[in-house]
Amino acid sequence: MDSSTDRIAQPWGARTPYGRHEPWPARVDTYLAEGVGPERVERWVQTASILHSDGDAMDVAVVDGRMAGVRGRAQDRVNHGRLGPKDLFAWQANASPDRLTRPLVRRGGRLVESDWDTAMSLIVARSRDLLDERGPGSIGFYTSGQLFLEEYYTLAVLARAGIGTNHLDGNTRLCTSTAAEALKESFGCDGQPGCYDDIDHADVIALFGHNLPETQPVQWMRVLDRLAGGDPPRLVCVDPRPTQVARRAAVHLAPRLGTNVALLNALLHEIIRTDRVDHDYIEAHTVGFAELAARVEKCTPAWAAGICDVPAARIGEAAEVLGTADRLLSTVLQGVYQSHQATAAAVQINNLHLIRGMLGRPGAGVLQMNGQPTAQNTRECGADGDLPGFRNWQNDSHVADLARVWNVDPETIPHYAPPTHAMQMFRYAEQGSIRMLWISGTNPAVSLPELSRVRSILGQDRLFVVVQDLFLTETAQLADVVLPAATWGEKTGTFTNADRTVHLSDKAVEPPGEARPDLDIFLDYAARMDFRDKDGGPLITWHDPESAFEAWKRCSAGRPCDYTGLDHGKLRGGSGIQWPCDERAPDGTERLYTDGITWAHPDACESYGKDLVTGAAQEVVEYRSLNPDGRAMLKAADYIPPHELPDEHYPFQLTTGRTLYHFHTRTKTARAPQLDAAAPDVWVEASASDAAALGLGEGDLVDVSTPRGTLRGRLRVTGIRRGLLFVPFHYGYWDTEAGTAPEPDTPGRAANETTVTDWDPVSKQPLFKTAVAALRLVERGDGTSAPAPTTTASAPASPGAVPPTTGGRSALVTQSADATWDSPRKEAP
Repeated sequence: MDSSTDRIAQPWGARTPYGRHEPWPARVDTYLAEGVGPERVERWVQTASILHSDGDAMDVAVVDGRMAGVRGRAQDRVNHGRLGPKDLFAWQANASPDRLTRPLVRRGGRLVESDWDTAMSLIVARSRDLLDERGPGSIGFYTSGQLFLEEYYTLAVLARAGIGTNHLDGNTRLCTSTAAEALKESFGCDGQPGCYDDIDHADVIALFGHNLPETQPVQWMRVLDRLAGGDPPRLVCVDPRPTQVARRAAVHLAPRLGTNVALLNALLHEIIRTDRVDHDYIEAHTVGFAELAARVEKCTPAWAAGICDVPAARIGEAAEVLGTADRLLSTVLQGVYQSHQATAAAVQINNLHLIRGMLGRPGAGVLQMNGQPTAQNTRECGADGDLPGFRNWQNDSHVADLARVWNVDPETIPHYAPPTHAMQMFRYAEQGSIRMLWISGTNPAVSLPELSRVRSILGQDRLFVVVQDLFLTETAQLADVVLPAATWGEKTGTFTNADRTVHLSDKAVEPPGEARPDLDIFLDYAARMDFRDKDGGPLITWHDPESAFEAWKRCSAGRPCDYTGLDHGKLRGGSGIQWPCDERAPDGTERLYTDGITWAHPDACESYGKDLVTGAAQEVVEYRSLNPDGRAMLKAADYIPPHELPDEHYPFQLTTGRTLYHFHTRTKTARAPQLDAAAPDVWVEASASDAAALGLGEGDLVDVSTPRGTLRGRLRVTGIRRGLLFVPFHYGYWDTEAGTAPEPDTPGRAANETTVTDWDPVSKQPLFKTAVAALRLVERGDGTSAPAPTTTASAPASPGAVPPTTGGRSALVTQSADATWDSPRKEAP
């Protein structure tokens, strides 16, 4: 049937129930701008979502040379035609009147319009001066999780082999570096073992710190359809907030922040104690089981209960469900990655699958998820902490192989130390050793922790800041040169989602004004810098997205992320395809490790591993002695208390996170009217018991203070665990009346005014979920509601206490399918 519904009020749409081991039915979601009917669409242009890591395939409607809507691609393996709210509405931001259309340069303390030659000449002149005076270590590149593969690869080549700097990282450091590190620690190499199709086959789905309905809504639709069909899966949810997952879970564990390792060790203890382990799999494919068993022997549910503030019986129930699963799928995201002992905790989830033999079969897998749409590409291409093609910077033969691909001497490629992570890059800039920082497609003046410090770093006179973006973001306001970039729908390229599916995004419309694709900007810079290979030829020999993709294929050949069986033409017209895709697997590879562990051998592995407590890198001799045959590694970790603990001055713990309707710092989603109206401003969540104890109520204006700073927002009283505060991290200052960050010691709007400069020792991912905080009333709400959605984990504790979140006529979406609807009662907590 055809039905039109408000996809702000009903963000996951209608149900298409299906049973276990059955294919997920298609449902095509379509949204066209008001007044545009299907008959007016001149072209539908293929692409996929750029606002989360799901990789939802879609087509862009083009009318009179402009974007006019989107529809899902029914034939695609990822979404089967479905689209989430951000997919449906955020494309409107492309046509915002405040897009950057010409380069800006700083003159007399102000940014003024200029031309491309002037802007690029300034960047090249500063680059050459710094290389002559201070060497390649004086230049750093901080990129995004939203560019295309071809752009990341070009950036990696020009930075590592052209400039010769070790300072290249992405804002994927904030969201996905723990995923990569945990996979390397357990399997010797990055790459998701499982895939989204495992949702169709699993009888238990465990979500660890992963608010799937809000971060990857289309895959939550898939779970909802399984729950509505025959033989539904049981859900295990580990999350301190009352997410939609928690409300439907067989077991919900809401641990105290920073105690994930204690909880996971107790789950492992119970599964080993009850002998629900696959001894044959452990013997054939792993090392380290004896040490793991010994380390968790005393980690009983009762022990963990005292640390995690979760009933011991509930921990036992979760272990029972996990231990008796026929096919277990686990997903992991920021509740693990941005919290204390991040990598150690993520590795224990891998351990759970390894000791149960839950890998390589339909429904049995682990997804160490990504938060950003192209985060996987930063890792593959060497723009996020490793060398391109998952090569090991400590392995001289890997460096030599990369040098062969690039036709440079191995000494040209920095490998004297690990690639510099983002937090260290900003520290180097603060200390003065990095004097030029090129920031592309990200907004660290809102997204990094301890924002007053970040602003002071970016505002230094001695630091030359280049910002390449769509809008005059909070970061661009601090730049010396601003380059207007083209974005999704305005350029062609490929990108890879969280389950290794590669999609092609074709150019649909022209970018505004003089804005240029990121690839063109990087190629222009490389040409102006005249980077050369060892024979005197151009270092970068490609000139457009397709030739860049072919160059990347040569780099990926024979590596775990092998793309040699793909090209733009093969990706056009049908479904996305999963890597590795080569002559042995010309149609892609659904699951890794179907025949044992593949890339953990000492000669092949991407990493020799790190100490899970200190982060100290192991050497090849140690790795070879522990794992000579290249098996999966069961690495144990003891629980260590968090660095900050509540006290009389700061009695709460503070966590930050996403909301369904926004992406990162809202540079796109806040310019879509439906998404902005659904969550227009920052809010603060507290439990009903904590609010009552402080005499606070819904909509009261409150200050949240930490040792770093203070933010101010309206209070939403929810079912969050007691002693915890939640603040969405999306909100900065560009759309406030002042348009800039607040004066020092003035309460801000951004969550990261309060977060701590601290990171996981292994993955170097910032810990946004470890701060202590105080909560104070500023003024009564007097009937005002918090600007928080009622459809999500932010739903009020008292249903009906606030007006429901709706999108109105402009949020109506056509969905073509045989579908049923969940009643509001079923969605309620």
